[in-house]
Amino acid sequence: MTHRHYLETEAARLEYQLLRPARSTGPTLVLLHEGLGSLALWKDFPVQLAEACQAPVLAYSRQGYGQSSPVSLPRPLDYLSVAGPDELERVLDGLGLDQVVLIGHSDGASIALAYAARQDPRVRSVVVLAPHVDVEPASVEGVRLTVKAYARGDLRERLHAYHGDNLDGAFLGWSEAWLNPAFTAWNLHRELSCIQVPLLAIQGREDEFATAAQLETIARTVSGPCRTVMLAHCRHFPQNQARPQVLELISEFLAALAQ
Repeated sequence: MTHRHYLETEAARLEYQLLRPARSTGPTLVLLHEGLGSLALWKDFPVQLAEACQAPVLAYSRQGYGQSSPVSLPRPLDYLSVAGPDELERVLDGLGLDQVVLIGHSDGASIALAYAARQDPRVRSVVVLAPHVDVEPASVEGVRLTVKAYARGDLRERLHAYHGDNLDGAFLGWSEAWLNPAFTAWNLHRELSCIQVPLLAIQGREDEFATAAQLETIARTVSGPCRTVMLAHCRHFPQNQARPQVLELISEFLAALAQ
């Protein structure tokens, strides 16, 4: 069961969960969900991550998702590089977190990278799962297929349990941005060059929303130490489809940083 709390920021009311294992030490691991995700859609991953790393773990629903405040549509086309990082800063300030590791998935990975580029000294390192640093044809096609599933009703029904009244806003805010022809110009190339903290980037070889070019661009462009890992037999959700490997990779990455 997810024990929700609510953070009132100047822009929105955000649901969150902060786990603190009894022997937890070090920075707080901050989870940033994907474009259709929420606090609840992480399911038991935050608990297992906290146990594997013996670290505090924060997960929250961004505005327009889960049980957080609704968001106005359409989302601006720079929502991943401006609005998302701005909101993350308000969360870190509001909860008084002074040392964090950002762990983002998909859209959340883009937000984590964009925020790391701001060189906030609270950010000690970054882990990204299935990241997007630019828009590939595979990304657009993946979104189109998801829109078709939503129109049929099966995906809509499953997501309603997690987003409730935010469902259409969450889905349309994500899909309409990604399918906007102008969005093809969006990228994080400039931001990547500003990232100096250690970075771990993980992607599935069968990712239906991106190609290996995403990790290649990250490794080639960031300024700090970077490790990239491609996981076999894994698609767009490494934390679910390759969880044992992901937990091991993250715990080893954090342990090495602590030495």
